[in-house]
Order: sequence, then structure tokens, then C-alpha cells
Amino acid sequence: MSEIKLTRYERARLIGARALQISLGAPVLIDIDKGEPIDLAMAELEQGVIPITVKRTVKELKKAS
Repeated sequence: MSEIKLTRYERARLIGARALQISLGAPVLIDIDKGEPIDLAMAELEQGVIPITVKRTVKELKKAS
């Protein structure tokens, strides 16, 4: 399966949302025990274990008559 390329906005949103979850007490899904929530969230994203998905919408193109 190919890796999905995230935009910088999607990446920032995922890291921010996950950092908030971690700061509110969610379990960390990697083997690092200490650190700032933002750093832990970035490490989770890089390792591919972040439990958040991106849902994209695609607009249909109308055919010109």
C-alpha cells in the first residue's frame, strides 16, 4: 500500500489534534515515555501509528456541453 502524502495543513492539523489528546491524558502509542505532547505527536505521525485519519472530499468536474 502506498503512503498517503499529507499537505502541510493536514500534517499540522493532525499533529495539533493528537498533541491535544496526549496532553489530556490519552496513551502514547510509541516507546517514548517523556517529552512534550507536540514532540510525541510528531513522532507518532512519523512512525505511522497516529490514530487519526484524514477524510478528503473530491469535487466532481462538470462536463462542458
